[in-house]
Amino acid sequence: MSTLSKEKLYKVLLSPRVTEKSTRVGESSNQYVFQVAVDSTKADIKGAIELLFEVNVLSVQTVNVKGKTKAFRQRLGRRNDWKKAYVRIQADQVIDLLEGGEAA
Repeated sequence: MSTLSKEKLYKVLLSPRVTEKSTRVGESSNQYVFQVAVDSTKADIKGAIELLFEVNVLSVQTVNVKGKTKAFRQRLGRRNDWKKAYVRIQADQVIDLLEGGEAA
């Protein structure tokens, strides 16, 4: 695990990314997609996932996503750049992203 403090590791993961593509990737290869801090490293992400979800991470792949240019009231603006991570865990383990929610 990384030598960083626990407070830093909790700030690495910002949110899970639940989209059609991330669901498809998760079902086929036991990967999960997270939005992470832009300055985080693969080692930071691996440490944070293992600490928070108590799973064994096999690999981490990161993608820097460029912000879109959007028009708002006839002015051009730009959304922020962000980073996402594809995290592969062992085949017999699961990350419950809906933890704490009641099933209807």
